[in-house]
Amino acid sequence: MFTFNHFNFNVKDLDRSLKFYHDALGLTEVSRKDNPEFTIVFLGDGKTGFRLELTFLKNRTEAYDLGEQEYHLAMTADDYEKAHELHRKNGWICFENPGMGIYFIEDPDGYWIEIVRDGSYMQARTK
Repeated sequence: MFTFNHFNFNVKDLDRSLKFYHDALGLTEVSRKDNPEFTIVFLGDGKTGFRLELTFLKNRTEAYDLGEQEYHLAMTADDYEKAHELHRKNGWICFENPGMGIYFIEDPDGYWIEIVRDGSYMQARTK
């Protein structure tokens, strides 16, 4: 049996990414591993055991190639309207589908995070 543990994004500017994930999603640092070549920071939501791993390669200067962006991380908002207003106000929304009750925000490295209104979205997709 397997259970989810974490998901990783490689980031170019760790401080900028930490600020984004805190300000946009309320994620906080759970643990950190520093190494001469890299720093790994795990972020948590304070409710679940799932963690987002941010990996910062200290000598990397070029942006990451994210391919065709056919993947994303999804999060449910306790207050969808309030979250949407915060994300809209800060210019973080990159795509919306109001009919499905979802929208996406984009982090500083170009990763997309889906914001889901509630559990009904996934129930509708699996039927």
